[in-house]
Amino acid sequence: MSLNTFAQSAIVQGFILDKENRPVSNVNISYLNYNANSKSDGFYSIKIPSNQKVTLSFTHISFKKTVVTLSLKASEVYNFNVVISDQQEQMGEIVVTNNRRQVQGVVTIEPELIRKMAGANAGIENILKTLPGVNSNNELSTQYAVRGGNYDENLVYVNEIEIYRPFLIRSGQQEGLSFTNTDLVQNVDFSAGGFQAKFGDKLSSVLDITYRKPTEVRGTFEASFLGGSASLDAISKNKKWTAVTGVRYRNNSLLVNSQDTQTNYKPTFVDVQTNVNYNASDKWNFNFLGNISQNNYNYQPLSRETKFGTIDKPMALTVYYEGQEKDKYATYFGAFKTTFKASDTFTLKFISSLFHTTEQEHFDILAQYRLGEVDTSIGSDTYGNVSFTRGIGSQLNHARNDLDALISNTEIKGFHDWKQNLIEWGAKYTRESIRDRVIEWEVIDSAGFAINPPDKFLPTNDQPYTSYAGPLVPYNAVRAINNNSINRFSGYLQWSRKDKLGNADVWYNAGVRIHNWSVAGTNASGEAQTVVSPRGQLAIKPQWEKDMVFRVSGGIYHQPPFYRELRNANGEVQADVEAQKSVHLVLSNDYSFKMWDRPFKLVSEVYYKSLSNVNTYTVDNVRIRYAAANDAVAYAQGLDLRLNGEFVPGTESWISFGYLKTEENSADKGYIARPTDQRLKFALLFQDYMPNIPSVKLYLNLVYNTGLPGGSPAYADPYLYQNRLNDYRRADVGFFKEFINSTKPRPTSGLFKDFKELALGFEIFNIFNNQNAITNTWVRDVYTKSEYGIPNYMTTRVFNIKMTMKL
Repeated sequence: MSLNTFAQSAIVQGFILDKENRPVSNVNISYLNYNANSKSDGFYSIKIPSNQKVTLSFTHISFKKTVVTLSLKASEVYNFNVVISDQQEQMGEIVVTNNRRQVQGVVTIEPELIRKMAGANAGIENILKTLPGVNSNNELSTQYAVRGGNYDENLVYVNEIEIYRPFLIRSGQQEGLSFTNTDLVQNVDFSAGGFQAKFGDKLSSVLDITYRKPTEVRGTFEASFLGGSASLDAISKNKKWTAVTGVRYRNNSLLVNSQDTQTNYKPTFVDVQTNVNYNASDKWNFNFLGNISQNNYNYQPLSRETKFGTIDKPMALTVYYEGQEKDKYATYFGAFKTTFKASDTFTLKFISSLFHTTEQEHFDILAQYRLGEVDTSIGSDTYGNVSFTRGIGSQLNHARNDLDALISNTEIKGFHDWKQNLIEWGAKYTRESIRDRVIEWEVIDSAGFAINPPDKFLPTNDQPYTSYAGPLVPYNAVRAINNNSINRFSGYLQWSRKDKLGNADVWYNAGVRIHNWSVAGTNASGEAQTVVSPRGQLAIKPQWEKDMVFRVSGGIYHQPPFYRELRNANGEVQADVEAQKSVHLVLSNDYSFKMWDRPFKLVSEVYYKSLSNVNTYTVDNVRIRYAAANDAVAYAQGLDLRLNGEFVPGTESWISFGYLKTEENSADKGYIARPTDQRLKFALLFQDYMPNIPSVKLYLNLVYNTGLPGGSPAYADPYLYQNRLNDYRRADVGFFKEFINSTKPRPTSGLFKDFKELALGFEIFNIFNNQNAITNTWVRDVYTKSEYGIPNYMTTRVFNIKMTMKL
């Protein structure tokens, strides 16, 4: 329930102090989805509903969480001063914190943890990959797959506004920056399935992010070998205007240069974001969210040497390159939101947004390779070098791909609080205008003999033993020009209520979505299509001695095709592609308990998805290519477990385990593993500090995933090729020394007298130097007709230094 719907309210205010009676700033005070922060003098103020039991949580990265339960009268102003400790947790009741998120099956992630956790691509996605059911085998990418879905099946919202990604990116190292700027974040909620009708039409997950409203003027700065960021919080004297603005720069050279391929790599990833709020009155609030992002990816490979094979038969691939790749991704995003509180029980929101992206993917790269056997004779002068060449050849790749997309949204949402019932509804119009040119081709030659596509070996190509007289064509060629527009009308209606069933607390939610769309274009137009998606949730909290919540959620989920899902492997738009459909059921249990006199929670979820109208696809690094045929059915089933709590006093950590099985049956040929069949997953997110030096902290991020199906050539029939990549194993660790924080006296003079926080960190990415492969490069030997899959390894062990400051 939102505080906008509280009929009557009270105010809790006071000062937050440490045990030395010093004020503590930036303490987060939360109730349900409403948050406030303490100021530099420790003062806070928060509005809560009256005439009911309310539990406030006081949390800070350097202190133990404090929880207090209050019940106040209407319009009462209650002064409550808090003394928080770094040694002992103060708790009123354990189970009522974050009630709303708990009953909805939503995972809440602390923003401070996101900013501190080590990772090659640090940010929200870096933390998501440690959750059960969320998988990614690419540390250079911010994309992730959830419970058998792919990268295109996840919803992302910032301030209730849907966020879009660039279209043409095919490699994780081209991504640069996630949209979400972690320096600006206040709340992060994530649901891996069974989410409510108010969220949009995707099959897998929802990431719901809220940017903060500043309470004071402050600034932050971060710098490392991978780039830097700066943010500024501003607030007017009358406190009607607030703004938070962030600038980021990233350079992945440190990571890319650790790979097998030697390159001249000159990327620039830069973005600027701002979130501006204006409280015109008690009834009207205005918000603007803006973003400009420029990603210039200049890549000139020079050489590569990769050793592979077995101990008995080691082999090596040596490649020399000519040419370069020049990619540009420029995105511009602006959104305006108005909130009108008509009464204590009725709120309206008006949202409009515009997303514009211009993308260029141009490359001409000639790779000349040598495939040979490695000398393993100890004592030999050529030990470890290639002693016998099995094949030589070359491969020329060319692309001139350009895309221009403009997406506009207009939306209205309503919230009604009526006799303990919360009614929410919304209506939205979206127009997508896409202009796209695809020109790609690949020519392969082995020892001077051109290799034709496998489906065009007519007449039979038996080079070099038999002269080939057929036509010479590129091994792979795609050429298409598309100019399409998609009009969408969508809406939802949902009802929520908290009630009693005997002595148990019960939460109900039921809703329905409707989505209508049509595709028009110069080369392809389709008929209008409509889908209806009913969804529901039920949560029960029995009055047992053990603190448990049981949930069941699910419904029918549809994913109407976005532009990439309409385009087949030949680059042609298929306007009549239907929405993919998933019947989703999730059974969950939350068990909160104390261990070692500290709070813990075990979350268990069993899920099953039955999918129809499946649009099959292949995955190459992070590029997805769809068949655009709706010719398959599929299923996904699994178990997710997460144990989180204070393994070390004063810090939150968790252990995750996931089991997943997902298969598809295309054109009634039988069930095979889907490209995202990540069978087993184990992850650990761990925080620690030195007991005698609590300002020295450790952050460990460990992930193990079993191998995905993949690594096959792009043309391969998946029914004939079901090999898997090797398991993905990675651990990143960061050590931070906090010189200045809210628990230590600040300098009264000198350069750092105005600093609230100052920390220096040392990070080790891939600490165990595991070789993780994302795809294979396929090399062909014309004489033996053999093809060799050479792993394309991700980053090796890399060291980084990071400094953070807060003013």
